[in-house]
Amino acid sequence: MDIDIKELEAFVAVVDQGSFSRAAKSLYLTQPTVSTHVAVLERKLGIKLLVRTTKEVYPSDAGKILYGYAKEILQLRERAVQALHAFTHDMQGSIHVAASTIPGQYFLPKLIQGFRAEYPDVSFSLQLLDSTEVANQIAARKVEIGFTGTVVNLPKCVYQPFAEDRLVVITPNTPKYQGYQATGFPTGQLTREPFISREPGSGTRLETENFLREMGVDVAAIRTAVEVRSPESIKQMVSEGLGIAVISQSACEDYCKFKKLLAFNFDSVKLRRKLYLVRHKNSILSPVAQAFYEYASGFYSKGRGLNR
Repeated sequence: MDIDIKELEAFVAVVDQGSFSRAAKSLYLTQPTVSTHVAVLERKLGIKLLVRTTKEVYPSDAGKILYGYAKEILQLRERAVQALHAFTHDMQGSIHVAASTIPGQYFLPKLIQGFRAEYPDVSFSLQLLDSTEVANQIAARKVEIGFTGTVVNLPKCVYQPFAEDRLVVITPNTPKYQGYQATGFPTGQLTREPFISREPGSGTRLETENFLREMGVDVAAIRTAVEVRSPESIKQMVSEGLGIAVISQSACEDYCKFKKLLAFNFDSVKLRRKLYLVRHKNSILSPVAQAFYEYASGFYSKGRGLNR
């Protein structure tokens, strides 16, 4: 069966745009041409790919299956063109990256800055999500490279450590907590204090729960007062006395420097976790993405970054 690439382009565009007219506009074609391409594709496959109503167009169950493969085919074609272009020209192009909060805010800026110093014609499209969402984006091939604070067990994702991060317990800078600076923060106190936590799916949240279990703390006994997505929100709430939290040392250094917070380590367990590079196990990275992946793999291990 001979399926033309233009038929797949038209089908994908209609699904992405939700209408034939918008799809035609995005492809710089006429609407009848797009309709013909889709009709020919449906006839070749012998099945309806799109459900058409007076208000919308959406893929049928069969269309949903084809959409995933068609999208991958079109992306592979684009990467092939980029590969040939990179073979004959200077390294250039755009890299689509998804990162969880800690690597995205505190590690990636230095990493991207260093890479662009070597390849100034490469640009980045960056999404900040939680670790679970990053893994899902990689698994769905919506981005080429991901950065997470924990391993999310999806069979399509491959993880490689690229840096280490230290976790600390943060408290308000008040006399009550200042008294623990000489003796250390007592483990048993963790279940007696209101807790400000990252959202479910956050790498920091998952690793915090693992560390608490290592210290013999009953995670179910933690008195969570607020769940938030942002380390900045956590720091602000803790500094104002709303509770305590476990957070990346990289994220709280500014508040500690200006004495808005106190940070505590624990002797009984090293609150360190790995940060990870993520890619799809079956995808071929574009040349610029492959170069960035290799650069990121060794960046912090070579002492150029925040490897604490």
